[in-house]
Amino acid sequence: MGAGSQATLPIVVCCTQAGMSVIAFQREDPMPRIKFANVKFPAHNTPSVYDLEVRFTKHLDGFRKLIHSHNPSYMMSDADRLKIKRRAKAYLSAVSRKSGMSHLDDKDRETLEVFRNGAELVAIETEHQADEIASAIHAEMPWMLAATEQVWQDMRASVRRGDLAPRLRPLLLVGPPGIGKSHWARLLGEKLLAPTTVIEATGEPAAFSVTGNQRGWGTAGPGKPLESIISSGIANPVIVVDEVEKAGNIESQKGLRFSLTEGLLPLLERSTAAHWPCPYFRVSFDMSWIIWVMTANSLDGLPAVVSQSFGMPKNARLLDTLIQRAPQTARSQTALMGQTDLSGSYARLRSRQE
Repeated sequence: MGAGSQATLPIVVCCTQAGMSVIAFQREDPMPRIKFANVKFPAHNTPSVYDLEVRFTKHLDGFRKLIHSHNPSYMMSDADRLKIKRRAKAYLSAVSRKSGMSHLDDKDRETLEVFRNGAELVAIETEHQADEIASAIHAEMPWMLAATEQVWQDMRASVRRGDLAPRLRPLLLVGPPGIGKSHWARLLGEKLLAPTTVIEATGEPAAFSVTGNQRGWGTAGPGKPLESIISSGIANPVIVVDEVEKAGNIESQKGLRFSLTEGLLPLLERSTAAHWPCPYFRVSFDMSWIIWVMTANSLDGLPAVVSQSFGMPKNARLLDTLIQRAPQTARSQTALMGQTDLSGSYARLRSRQE
């Protein structure tokens, strides 16, 4: 079956006296794969320097026999051996340059080896599966209806377009502490069967946690989103940036400033994220499938470039603000209308409660 084809997704059901309930989705077909790292991996049978030296020595020996000036290999001059060694290294250097990984050490090349056959995508095969996922999320957190409804509509739209995996717009959940914004994001990853990583913007250098940092810094390494993909092999994890409005700037000893916003925006824009250059590996990766969820306790303190997007129609597709209020009691579940028109969602929620 092709990577973009659709298939009926079998399910496991549990039959009890109370009836029949869906337990879990089971995948028969392999998950779709995409080319994730913009490099060319050398063939597994690429010879070593020693193999090439042996091959070149035999070739030189045969060539000398052919021209009647046979000189056995053990009688070769130091100049011959040096020339053979140089040509063996030059060959492997050309192969390395062609791969786009000539600047990496052996450890980093081994790390990227997991992407030799691409990265997998957690897919949604049918609109019915999207309905089941949204229903499960709503059953646990009904007061987050607006966020759940947007994800539901995005999942269904992806299925209709024939996308390899759900294309979910980045979400910014704004509301007071304790309403379950981060829990909702984790629940989304759980129901999608996608790995979830939470970045605490207040407890770590958020800019470097998202993008990673280049060699030369004491904590050089890839960012958490890329680390998640490397460890899981899945290119569309759920990445949660918690309390994004509190993320501060980082300043180097040379006076250079690094902000979370500057690092985050290229990853949120799908066209740039598809060829995102990692500052640590200095290799481009397809980060456009990541599912981004950001949380904030208020709009105050958000970077200007982000807050401006709330009221600008041209940026409406970049970030959607969903303002939620926590239920005061177990029976009080209320959604406040914010930038996104939640009036329809609010009416449906009230009708279900009644």
